[in-house]
Amino acid sequence: MSYFFDAINRQLRAPKRQRVRHARAKAFQCICGQPIFFSNTECLNCHRQLGFDPKRGHVLALDEGATPGTWRESGRARGKTYKRCANFTLPALCNWLLPAHSPDALCTACNLNRTIPDLSVPDNGPLWFKVEAAKRQMIAQLMTLGLPIRRSEEPDDGGLAFDLLAPGADGAPLLTGHARGLITINILEADDAYRVKVREDMREPYRTLLGHFRHEIGHYYWDQLIAGGPWLEPFRQVFGDEQADYAQALQRNYEQGPPADWDLHFISTYASCHPWEDWAETWAHYLHMMDTLDTAISFGVTRMSVEQSYEPFTTASLYDPQDPDGQAFLDLVNAWVALTGVLNELSRSMGQRDFYPFVLPAEVVGKLQFVHRVVKGASAQDGTRAG
Repeated sequence: MSYFFDAINRQLRAPKRQRVRHARAKAFQCICGQPIFFSNTECLNCHRQLGFDPKRGHVLALDEGATPGTWRESGRARGKTYKRCANFTLPALCNWLLPAHSPDALCTACNLNRTIPDLSVPDNGPLWFKVEAAKRQMIAQLMTLGLPIRRSEEPDDGGLAFDLLAPGADGAPLLTGHARGLITINILEADDAYRVKVREDMREPYRTLLGHFRHEIGHYYWDQLIAGGPWLEPFRQVFGDEQADYAQALQRNYEQGPPADWDLHFISTYASCHPWEDWAETWAHYLHMMDTLDTAISFGVTRMSVEQSYEPFTTASLYDPQDPDGQAFLDLVNAWVALTGVLNELSRSMGQRDFYPFVLPAEVVGKLQFVHRVVKGASAQDGTRAG
């Protein structure tokens, strides 16, 4: 993962107009020269088929291979031979590729599913399409960060699995959540009207499918990277004692609301209810920050081109001011603050809600640094890109 952060930090310090890209940068181009994007399946200019190679992190232009159902990268006669994920022909319309010789029918992202919605219900197909698009976005980022991804084969084996479900006909509530490696997503969250209603009912400033995935995967990585390991005691110093009764904490939050000064210590009101939720909310915002910065830098948008007047965070905001990489991390945070300030103004110019409706207090910057160090440590220890 070091190449990813090294490239981002070099870009932030690079002279204007100089672009520094990492190996999995997001600005893709078809062999014909047309810009193409992460979810594309066909070039609108030359009409070649497109597919995403998760190992390389690139969208590739494709030509038909020597045998039916296989593909090779355009312009590379001796290149790798691929096949499409089996979910390409289903409503998920997955554009990810697998090696042609792979015994698997599903790609890295789709293979993580334990349960998919009942596709005999007409409304479920379009919702599943949106859910899978958000999941692929997250899985691709986890691979770029170098975090371990392993499919769960049985309960409590340390792997990851997804249940993508629709509420039953009996009207019983279906909650999005995480339990011992299994992430459950209510696919109704892909319905814009439903999601907006829930957001307004719960007085949330932000609610997206991708945000759900990033929050719940934060709980998964807490189990994998924090629980019972060397990061546990530092975690408690930064986030608090996770041994506090979780059910009581949630009940207190729903009955009494957040502390009056929550905005000085937490990224959201929900983060204030328990250290586990503080971690998951902070983790999600870290992924938001890194993915958006990566996208901006891949397309040549740097801090220098979006400069505005604000007071940058200093090492006083870090939980570990002595960290040798502390200033490099602050460069990322300060670039994020500058970028989101401009993006919020652009959203207002279009009559839309703020792109990023949050304010980062100094204490949250320290928590983000903690997440950053855990991620870097995990990627350094685990060479696995996907399992």
